[in-house]
Amino acid sequence: MQLFVKDLTVLDFSYLCPQRGMVGESWIIDVLLDGGLDEQNMVLDFAKVKRTIKQTIDAVADHRLLVPTACNQVRWQQQGDRVWMDFDSEQGGIHLACPAQAFALVPSEVIDFASVNLFLQQALREVLPANVEGIYLTLRNEQLDTPYYHYSHGLRKHDGNCQRIAHGHRSPVTVFENGEAALFWDEYWARRWQDIYLGSEEDLVSVTELTLSPQTQISDDSHYGFHYQAPQGDFQLAMPKGNCDLIPHDTTVELLADFMASTLAAKVPGSHFKVIAFEGVGKGAIASHG
Repeated sequence: MQLFVKDLTVLDFSYLCPQRGMVGESWIIDVLLDGGLDEQNMVLDFAKVKRTIKQTIDAVADHRLLVPTACNQVRWQQQGDRVWMDFDSEQGGIHLACPAQAFALVPSEVIDFASVNLFLQQALREVLPANVEGIYLTLRNEQLDTPYYHYSHGLRKHDGNCQRIAHGHRSPVTVFENGEAALFWDEYWARRWQDIYLGSEEDLVSVTELTLSPQTQISDDSHYGFHYQAPQGDFQLAMPKGNCDLIPHDTTVELLADFMASTLAAKVPGSHFKVIAFEGVGKGAIASHG
């Protein structure tokens, strides 16, 4: 007998890629369970599917930085609850020192649908009842016919997992100029924020102030340093400058929508702009300027 749930959850995360650097992503997850019937004549109660499976996926991967630990470009070490991570990419070196819960260590050479699927299935086998004999996940992107970008960020003031300094989203954007859809400006933001780290100026520090791994050799000429204390601990990150856009405030989707609208209004005086900015799948904020 098989049981399925489509659109069970959305996994919002960032991952390390040798070519692209740090990439923000949003994947929709469908689940199919295969097994015998329990005492209720069910493979698994739908309430438990949604609660147990979603909670497990959220706990091990959502709002984390996924690291392909079998990749030659990765170096990491852990002491207690703290992890030091170094990654060499074609975009430049990426360096972090964060609580362990900021990372998901995936034993693979690359982060892709297949490797994350296997990683999640292994976690789910530990929490599902014995009558569930097979776990099949489908990980997929939202189908979009409008421009979108991949961004990573961290929210120091957030009281949940958004405080983790390197998590992200794959997000579409729709801009209206003077009441008319403006594809040119959609494409502008998609290009500007392609595989970007959106860093708050409030969190900006010299990289010399960061306590990264001893082998880290970077300077303020090449990298931006970001550092903050949050309820989950001390978060530090050094990112190549070419992969960052500095934002003069927090990077909540509300403020990002406002930032985009105000930036466009400054570029085109006399025009009125409305920006519909998404944070991942099916949620976001709207702001207007001009």
